[in-house]
Amino acid sequence: MSQCARILVTGAGGFVGRYVLEAIENGRFGDAIAAVPPSDWDIRNLDSTRDAVAQTMPDAVVHLAAQSFVPRSFEDPAETLAINAGGTANLIKALQEQDFGGRLLYVSSGDVYGLVAETDLPVTEDIQPQPRNPYAVSKWAAEQLCLQAGRTHGLDCVIARPFNHVGAGQSDRFVLPSLAGQIAEIETGRREPLIEVGDIDSTRDFLDVRDVVAAYAALLRAGARGATYVVASGRERSVRELLDLMLGQTDVKPEIRVDPARMRPSEQKRMRADSRRLRDDTGWNPELSIETTVLDLLDYARKSKQ
Repeated sequence: MSQCARILVTGAGGFVGRYVLEAIENGRFGDAIAAVPPSDWDIRNLDSTRDAVAQTMPDAVVHLAAQSFVPRSFEDPAETLAINAGGTANLIKALQEQDFGGRLLYVSSGDVYGLVAETDLPVTEDIQPQPRNPYAVSKWAAEQLCLQAGRTHGLDCVIARPFNHVGAGQSDRFVLPSLAGQIAEIETGRREPLIEVGDIDSTRDFLDVRDVVAAYAALLRAGARGATYVVASGRERSVRELLDLMLGQTDVKPEIRVDPARMRPSEQKRMRADSRRLRDDTGWNPELSIETTVLDLLDYARKSKQ
């Protein structure tokens, strides 16, 4: 990217988008400034997307805008596909019409891999995606649209496949913010000493959202054109382990009760991914410990429950 590049951040108002904007402002994307789409932009509408690109005139794009809640994708698959795949197609077309010559970083998801056999862990970019929900299907389709535009029209695109990333400000629809919120409510007396959980003995590859954003900056700067990158910590941790870390920071002694409504069928029991390609190509490495991440989550939940 050139100096003082304008980076269009789609989904800037979302959980990760806010961290990307903060990182750009703090110089972690080099000498760049953020370009935010108009508040009334609808990525599902091509004319609206054309207007957003014309107004921002980006030199690079971090494409985050998505319907990202898996249960919602089962409730309304067409909506998820329209936003994630159809919206990406609209963005690519609008960029092409503006003779965009910069890099598009498409933020996909580790969820595209589907159910991975334990013998195939850790997950790498070489494993064939086998999506198992409409959200993952939409993400994989959008990846292919970006790569096709690269092959056919010369679009400089890079694909990021982040695994579970967490941090302060994440919706409590997700497991770790939900647990932190329940602890904070118990501490303030708003909730009886009971924490409702799903399958907390499954493992996931959790990474702090700030390290994820640092990976996006590295990929804009040094990722290989047309390449796909896993973004992960390389370690698997159970939800129970992270819940215990939170409980170690409080005096409450709650009952832990399994809520059948929180259990998801055919859930992956173990997950670990390998970001070696990302590290080798860009020099990126995660810097924040999971303990720091979990404590930040708990502190944020306490403040929001005051």
